Amino acid sequence: MDADEVKRRDRLGSMIAFARRTVPDLRRNAETVEPVSPGSRLPALLNPLRWTRVPLLPHEGMQNRVMHRLLRNISLFVLLPTAAVGIYLFVFAADQYVVEARFAVRGEVEPMGNVQLGEFSSLIQKNNSQDSYIVQEYIQSQAMVESAQKELDIVRMFTRDEADFWTRYPGDKPIEQLLKYWRKRVQVHIDLVSGVITLTVQAFTPDDALAISRHVVARAEALINAISSRAQQDMLKHSQDDLAASEERMRKAHLALRQFRNRWGIIDPAKSAEATMTSLVSLRKDKIKAENDLQVLRGSGLDEKSRSIQTILASLNATNQQIKQLEESLTSDGMAVGGRHVSDAILEYEGLMVERTIAERLNESATTMFDRARVAANRQHVYLAVFVPPTRPELSTVPMRGQALFVAFFAFLVIWGCSSLLIAGVKDHNM
Repeated sequence: MDADEVKRRDRLGSMIAFARRTVPDLRRNAETVEPVSPGSRLPALLNPLRWTRVPLLPHEGMQNRVMHRLLRNISLFVLLPTAAVGIYLFVFAADQYVVEARFAVRGEVEPMGNVQLGEFSSLIQKNNSQDSYIVQEYIQSQAMVESAQKELDIVRMFTRDEADFWTRYPGDKPIEQLLKYWRKRVQVHIDLVSGVITLTVQAFTPDDALAISRHVVARAEALINAISSRAQQDMLKHSQDDLAASEERMRKAHLALRQFRNRWGIIDPAKSAEATMTSLVSLRKDKIKAENDLQVLRGSGLDEKSRSIQTILASLNATNQQIKQLEESLTSDGMAVGGRHVSDAILEYEGLMVERTIAERLNESATTMFDRARVAANRQHVYLAVFVPPTRPELSTVPMRGQALFVAFFAFLVIWGCSSLLIAGVKDHNM
């Protein structure tokens, strides 16, 4: 018997042994099978194919539990908080009245002339946007709160019985807490394009809202007027100081010129020197003429002791003496005082005249600037233009209950949805 035959016999023996072990089980199963009638054969065939019996898919009872859990979570985390917000809005929330006012800071600048002495117009040429931000900061400042508390008693307004527990000011708090509450009730917005300032005031009664808004507008207008007045006063003061300085400079220039004339004994050295030069030129012409006449007489053969020649010689000597005296008055110590020549006097005099001219021009310019500054100081260059004044409201516009309730519902829904997705992701990651 070969090896293949042995393997074949072993395989057949194994199959017979396996069949002997499974025959009792098959016989037992055959005895428990119930007969199926022809009418119920089709439902029996379809029953194993129902999708609800497929493994890993929830059956109908599990679906009900999932839906019940979903509704419970929505009710607990979305509907219940929304209902609480709705109860507060429609039952407890106090009616609030809103007063709106609109104004703008405007500036008016007049040209102060094209002068070199001081540009005073820059003192009043304020940037309107900067003034608007100044007004905004002032309205939101502690100084405004203290002023409103002193004149209106805003603590009493914000703690009225009409206010609800959520929006009422707690009272008996430091001024810093009142300032925070004030900034919630009084809002200021600036339009960057037009520079219009919008003031919004919320209060629990229409009269309180109107009183607060009027007080804020009045204080803002007073602030702008103070800024304008300060600029005008500064402009006027600077112009007065410059005018006084120019007058003092002109006075000193005139005094120095008078002292010079007293010291030298001449009114105008330049004109005196000019007159001397004119006389000197005339004498030199006379000298030349006399010399020519003398030359002619000598050429005619007259004796040197003749009367004509002696007369001309005497005239020449006198002319030369006068020329010498005039030249000495210009170049020598003839007009010198304390060792100084007339050329020094002319130089000093010209410097004094230049100083006097400059002082007079500066005084004239400063006088013009002072007159313009005085006229400009009587006008309001920066002012608060209120084109939408505060008016008393008739209906309460805050809180907007419907919109607030919808926003609350949507917010709770989004929060619950995001939280559910996050929790499901964590669970799926841990599995």
